[in-house]
Amino acid sequence: MSILRKFLFPFAFLYGGIMLLRNFLYDIKVFRSESFPLPVICVGNLSVGGTGKSPMIEYLLKLLLQKYKVATLSRGYGRTTKGFKMVEVADKASRVGDEPLQFKNKFPKASVAVDEIRTRGIKNIMVNSAPEIILLDDAFQHRKVSAGLNILLTRYEDLYVQDLMLPTGNLREPISGADRAKIIVVTKCQEDLSLVQREKIREKLKIRNYQHLFFSYIGYQDFIQNSEEKIPVEELQKKEVTLVTGIANPSQLCDHLDAIKVSYKHIKYPDHHNFSTQEIYEISKATFLLTTEKDFMRLKGEVPEEKLFYLPIEMKLLGDPEEFNKDIIQYVIKEK
Repeated sequence: MSILRKFLFPFAFLYGGIMLLRNFLYDIKVFRSESFPLPVICVGNLSVGGTGKSPMIEYLLKLLLQKYKVATLSRGYGRTTKGFKMVEVADKASRVGDEPLQFKNKFPKASVAVDEIRTRGIKNIMVNSAPEIILLDDAFQHRKVSAGLNILLTRYEDLYVQDLMLPTGNLREPISGADRAKIIVVTKCQEDLSLVQREKIREKLKIRNYQHLFFSYIGYQDFIQNSEEKIPVEELQKKEVTLVTGIANPSQLCDHLDAIKVSYKHIKYPDHHNFSTQEIYEISKATFLLTTEKDFMRLKGEVPEEKLFYLPIEMKLLGDPEEFNKDIIQYVIKEK
């Protein structure tokens, strides 16, 4: 923790108090939450960035689109537009946000929308596409919407119980906010996380009787791709790779590339970074560009795509995923 963040602790204490009061006023219904006549599943976290919300949304889309019409609603971080917009495959990330565009390209049958006002966004989605289920991306603190099922994510190496409030730490709200979640998922775990280690984490998180705890990890594909072709990931070992990332925490990707013996130069930007003309010019000089799927959405059409590839990932649950899937499906059936 930086010295500046330590000096800001009084502000963290004040911010935490404000958020506690805000949550209390919602809990006693002084502040109004709006409900909707269809299943609404919220995916979010207590901390700022990097817990794996996008892979979770994609997991849910893959699960639910088999039987239902599903829509996702995001704020659309980093976009230059405002208000409600339905996302199309041909959209630019600058207009709709990188993650919503990624969802639409990966799951074209899903209705994908962006709106910074979630209640308005849900109403517009219901008019535009009549979905059977709505997935709210990064909306745990948006309490104007009363989601029927809250899924809370926390990163294995940065559990919310070990963090402090902004600006000293990275918490958006006090730890007590976790009580609103029915499902808690510890993300970005080691694949060999033992049952003993999982139980220790359960104790640290103080899981309530009504809550279900799951553990997940990031699975990397054995190929890289762009819009035109796929290449075995082993080919990276023969190339002069420049890795470009604009995500909250690229350390796990770097660890994976190191493990499969890929040499690379890393150019790191902030999360949801909008690349300037000069940055695009400099990036384009690279012989071979590797990036994340989210960053690919912002870079495609800006740099020569024949040398721009991304490494696909997916969220995988440790152990049998059927219990998690059953929780989701049972909620949907109950609400429909």
